Amino acid sequence: MGQQGTITRMWAPKGSRPRALKQLQYEYSYIFGAVCPKKDLSVGLVISEVGIDAMKAHLKLISEKVSEGKIAVIVLDRASWHTSKKINTFPNIRILPLPPVSPELNPVEQLWQHLRDKYLANRVFKNCDEIVSACCDAWNRFTQIPQAISSLCSRKWAALEN
Repeated sequence: MGQQGTITRMWAPKGSRPRALKQLQYEYSYIFGAVCPKKDLSVGLVISEVGIDAMKAHLKLISEKVSEGKIAVIVLDRASWHTSKKINTFPNIRILPLPPVSPELNPVEQLWQHLRDKYLANRVFKNCDEIVSACCDAWNRFTQIPQAISSLCSRKWAALEN
């Protein structure tokens, strides 16, 4: 999410042509997020740069939230920081890599689109701190809606008994 944000549809009087600003700056922040649709739970981390260290910090947060005796299966695309052997350091986490060029198979992709459309689109940010604040606010507002995660991110193929 960043200054090169998303422009989406907006309400306006019939016949009018509303204008939306598009920034030309290039500051970004990133939301690392994981969801458990079955329990309607989430873990999120908003940071200003991505890489193996950020991924390990995110997996550490997930690992701390996994119930004792359980294993979390994390669906990931094949970004370089997702496929590094350096991130497989948590005994209660298993990585399930997606086939190449198939982000639509990752249920959390709909969450990112929802956050952009509902909370982060058609906005102008002064700096990185403002982007981080907006991302934190968007994540917190969405994840506090009862059953929002279950509704948006559940998939029949991912349902496990137990």
